[in-house]
Amino acid sequence: MRLVFLGPPGAGKGTQAKLLSKEHGIPHLSTGDVLREAMAKGTPTGLRAKEFVDKGYLVPDEVVDALVRERLERARDRFLLDGYPRNESQADELDRMLRQLKTSLTSVVYIHVADETLVKRVSGRRSCPKCGEVFHLETKPPRQRDACDACGSKGLVQRPDDRAEVVRERLTVYHKNTAPLVERYKAKGLLRWVDGDRPIDAVARDVSKAAKQDGGAPGA
Repeated sequence: MRLVFLGPPGAGKGTQAKLLSKEHGIPHLSTGDVLREAMAKGTPTGLRAKEFVDKGYLVPDEVVDALVRERLERARDRFLLDGYPRNESQADELDRMLRQLKTSLTSVVYIHVADETLVKRVSGRRSCPKCGEVFHLETKPPRQRDACDACGSKGLVQRPDDRAEVVRERLTVYHKNTAPLVERYKAKGLLRWVDGDRPIDAVARDVSKAAKQDGGAPGA
């Protein structure tokens, strides 16, 4: 399997990619994780990325592209890409990488959830500042109010980027930059549409089925 996961912020791409990765033993390449790993290890590309992160800037496409390229060269023929590509430029670069590796995507799994559902879903999240455990006020509340089930710490917090107004802004950026990729991969016969507005296990079953539908051929 050589997959890309697409979908708006909060649709559950990371959760589903991790579940599929565990099910099939395939490397899960989350751009956020790849970025943090490269910075922690102090690789040349990681150090370049850190310069932007430390200043509060977005990491430029060319730096993200280089990080993804490094990981794809190691993963070769089995990977789940989560968070990349985010725009047409990155999609073009991914095509070039795969051609150089003499391989291609097998499927693009698109997890769809309506905007207002996402705003409600994301803005209801609360995190433990100590261990990072994530809860939801409606779907996964802590057993004790404002206390972490995992470590017992008090004072769950809402991340700044989980506020409703920030979520709406992130969705605006998504529709402008990332949503066009849905049509791009649909035209190539690679897109597999999954309804993400359901329980995690129901979505996971459909994601697993969609991932097994091969729309590409190595070297294509």
